[in-house]
Amino acid sequence: MTSLKQIFGGDTRQFGMIFALLALVVFFQITTGGKTLTSGNMMNLFNGNSYILILAIGMVLVIIAGHIDLSVGSIAAFAGIVVALVMRDWDFPWYLGIVVGLLLGALIGAWQGFWVAYIGIPAFIVTLAGMLLFRGANQFVGQSNTVPVPQEFRFIGAGYLPEIGPDLGYNNLTLLLGFALIAAVIYNEVRTRRRFAKIGAEAPPVWVSVVKMSLLSAVILYATYLFATGNPGTSFPVPGLILGALVIIYGFISTKTIVGRHVYAVGGNRHAAKLSGVRSRRVDFLVMMNMSILAALAGMIFVGRSTASGPFDGTGWELDAIAAVFIGGAAVTGGVGTVVGSVIGGLVMAVLNNGLQLLGVGADLTQIIKGLVLLVAVAFDVYNKSQGKPSITGMIMKNFGNKGKPELPTATETVISNDVSAR
Repeated sequence: MTSLKQIFGGDTRQFGMIFALLALVVFFQITTGGKTLTSGNMMNLFNGNSYILILAIGMVLVIIAGHIDLSVGSIAAFAGIVVALVMRDWDFPWYLGIVVGLLLGALIGAWQGFWVAYIGIPAFIVTLAGMLLFRGANQFVGQSNTVPVPQEFRFIGAGYLPEIGPDLGYNNLTLLLGFALIAAVIYNEVRTRRRFAKIGAEAPPVWVSVVKMSLLSAVILYATYLFATGNPGTSFPVPGLILGALVIIYGFISTKTIVGRHVYAVGGNRHAAKLSGVRSRRVDFLVMMNMSILAALAGMIFVGRSTASGPFDGTGWELDAIAAVFIGGAAVTGGVGTVVGSVIGGLVMAVLNNGLQLLGVGADLTQIIKGLVLLVAVAFDVYNKSQGKPSITGMIMKNFGNKGKPELPTATETVISNDVSAR
């Protein structure tokens, strides 16, 4: 047990959701006769769920700040139809279409952020109104029709890394990506040990670092093999690249910047944050605007994958994103949550949904099972808190997302340190 704690960097109970994800993969791999861990299925899983995981990245920041956003599905649909129309009717090139979609998301987010931050209307009400408003706007602007998008635009939602270099029987760019990730894992572990040595702290035994790097490298190598050996013309999906970049960017922002720490401070204790000089209104405005920008991006990725924008795009997406965030460890009361944890929570739901489909389970029973999983995950977390134990889902990704880094400070420590920084 001690060895496991050293390898995973903390109490093994904190990694329950990672173990649950691995258990689901193994379970469905066995019960589906090996259909889960195949190149085609893994690509479909990423392509079919990347937009929900992108929404989860924005939603976790909203929830950490103490709010919730019910409008993301409608915003995604509205942005999708507008982008499709400007490319079809105004002959905008695909890259300008993406810019239009992101700008539209920013404007919508500023609109909703204004009502939340500066008028003081609860985000639940503002985004509920937004859900109705932008769903109607989608159908009004598109006249409830399906609008196709050009082939070039489809690349962001259904594209793959291209084939370059000599024909080795694998996708070379996917191989390079996998090797780069392994190099990053090794570099991060070596840097962590050097940091321990620099501050005079006792580093874990060398064998612990070796085992940790070996396990992570093995997982990355296997995933690289799956994505590099798919059908001709396929490889690692472009939506997966976009998702990975966003996880890195927002993981850094949320844990290593003043803005990110202010989000945690406001969600943890809004009154204390205000007293410490944190501009809570600006934080509320930014998280709402950011959510809408990511919703617009998710909508465009979905439209690219489905080759057209339609009146029913985005239906129920907000519920999937919220479920991913809470399964990933966010607290209903705010102040707790991580970007990586929310993505893991979204992957749990994605693997569950994918596995049930492979088993031929009907949509009705699938919905029941997903609802029960969400309820049990949150109930188990609440039970542990009530017993004075560490919050399992709340702590799962805290150490994982900050390996070798100091843990996030409490809300009080955060606001005090940032008050000093602001001065």
